[in-house]
Amino acid sequence: MARPDKATAVAEMTNDFRNAQATVLTEYRGLTVAAMKQLRRSLGEQNKYSVVKNTLTKIAAREAGIAVPEELLVGPSAVAFINGDPVVAAKSLRDFSKTNPLLVIKGGILDGKFLTAAEIGKLADLESREVLLSKMAGAIKAAFAQAIRSIDALRIKLEEDSTPVVVEAPAVVAEAPAAEVSEVVEAPVVEEAPVVEVSEVSEVVESTEESTQG
Repeated sequence: MARPDKATAVAEMTNDFRNAQATVLTEYRGLTVAAMKQLRRSLGEQNKYSVVKNTLTKIAAREAGIAVPEELLVGPSAVAFINGDPVVAAKSLRDFSKTNPLLVIKGGILDGKFLTAAEIGKLADLESREVLLSKMAGAIKAAFAQAIRSIDALRIKLEEDSTPVVVEAPAVVAEAPAAEVSEVVEAPVVEEAPVVEVSEVSEVVESTEESTQG
């Protein structure tokens, strides 16, 4: 490879290392062209699977600030630059290697940390981001529904507690009707004896005496 071509290849690979969410180094010895195409399709359009030269890969990784162990850069190598969900890509690589044993996963880098082949296998066993988000959304929805039910139950209880109590008025004892004026029996009026003047008494006495003497 001419020097300008090497510089271009290193620059492109350096950019891939910097932008990838994860990187998986593999050995592809013995894989057919058809198998390589199938692997690229299984990884999806977001991810990139490239056959690389070990010396150029080491330079590109160093320029991107990533330390790749020397033992990973031995033999015919190909690198999977993962731009999508690392869990989904790890599953794709693991599943492909089960049916195509010639694909050997050497190791990888995730969030700037080195992962062994066994750790990449554990990563593949995790649930994908899409599944986790779906479960989280379901949990949030269930919690929200529970909160709504609790608030509604509290509202009903408050409404029941605030229902006004009806107090019955005490029964009123009916009083006997007052007697009408016409029904009141008046006491008989005693007439006073006429007053007799003293002069009148004297006149009667004198008249009596005169009739006796005669």
